[in-house]
Amino acid sequence: MLGLLTNAIRLALTAIVRQKTRSALTVLGILIGVAAVVTVTALADGAAAKVGGEISGFASNGLFINPQPVQQSGARSKATGRLTEGDAKAIAREAVSVANVAPFLSTPVQMVVGDRNAATLAVGTTLSYFPIRKYKVAKGEPWTESDELLKTKVCVVGATVAEKLFGNQDPVGRMVRIGRSPFRIVGVLEARGTSTFGDDQDDRILMPIGSYRGRIQRTSPGRVDMLLASATSEETTDRAKAQVESILRQRHHVGEGAEADFVVNTQREFQKATEGIATVLSALLLGVAGVSLVVGGIGVMNIMLVSVAERTREIGIRMSIGAREADILVQFLVEAVVLSLIGGALGILVGGGSVVGLGRALGWDIAPGANAIFVAVATSAFIGVAFGFVPARRAARLDPIEALRSE
Repeated sequence: MLGLLTNAIRLALTAIVRQKTRSALTVLGILIGVAAVVTVTALADGAAAKVGGEISGFASNGLFINPQPVQQSGARSKATGRLTEGDAKAIAREAVSVANVAPFLSTPVQMVVGDRNAATLAVGTTLSYFPIRKYKVAKGEPWTESDELLKTKVCVVGATVAEKLFGNQDPVGRMVRIGRSPFRIVGVLEARGTSTFGDDQDDRILMPIGSYRGRIQRTSPGRVDMLLASATSEETTDRAKAQVESILRQRHHVGEGAEADFVVNTQREFQKATEGIATVLSALLLGVAGVSLVVGGIGVMNIMLVSVAERTREIGIRMSIGAREADILVQFLVEAVVLSLIGGALGILVGGGSVVGLGRALGWDIAPGANAIFVAVATSAFIGVAFGFVPARRAARLDPIEALRSE
């Protein structure tokens, strides 16, 4: 059996070398499909890891409270709900399972330092925002409670902002003008890098919400974009969510069973939703890559059928000197598998190169996984067997006399 297989591999390699152009076209189809599978699998794994890393940038017991549109009686359209700093204070005061709660306002701004200027995202919030977002100050320190009470014009900048405006100099204690207001920098956040969607998480500037309101963005008194909170522990997250919902229903005068003008989500819910989306996208992309492999397999079958037709006389000669149907079947089957495996190996190399290039472009630390490579090799072999079987069987069932008569 081993001798039969060795001889079949030798004959397959000889045939492949003899028909270089045809073999190259066959390999190309498999190469594209395998490269697509490797690339998509690695990118899906990289995206999942990146999203997981970003989600871990919030406390694991985090809560996200957002306003949502509700249908008001007598109105034709929905009205968006409102959240306020008063809501945040009520939650901090009454929700025993909530450890931290922070109001949140944000808007794009232009910053100026001397002859340098740059755009960034300004965030107005409170000191509670730091533990909720797991922010750490690399240089300097956060603002103080006195700064919040006195609405002092102080701020903490992200690493990208510090680099844009000050280069290698220490920005702590320096002044930056935002709009018409000068702010003193008291700290620089620890770098976080780029998000999954290309957002620079270090390109922002944080300040007390009282300092932000009016100076940076004029808003309705007390209104905020959203509230962020964290439970006392991961185990009490659901209890904290229920307490927040109860408090806000009372404050917003939402009756039992009525649609609330706010929505509370836990980080766990957000993570499940994100993972679900990632799974669906991965499945769709792998489906597209799978179609590419099937197309490559059809190419293998077509080329092998042409090869059988052109080598009919050769097959007849082999049969006339004692080759059995099994010998012919194995010969052409091995030829199809070898072509597929060559395409698979080259596809892994091309896919791996694509993954590394895309990873550098996106700022992701990704590489083709062992599972993706194993699946690529196994799929290549399967395609060779599955799509090479019909041509191989046709070759094995040729009548030796008719085969010898062919030109």
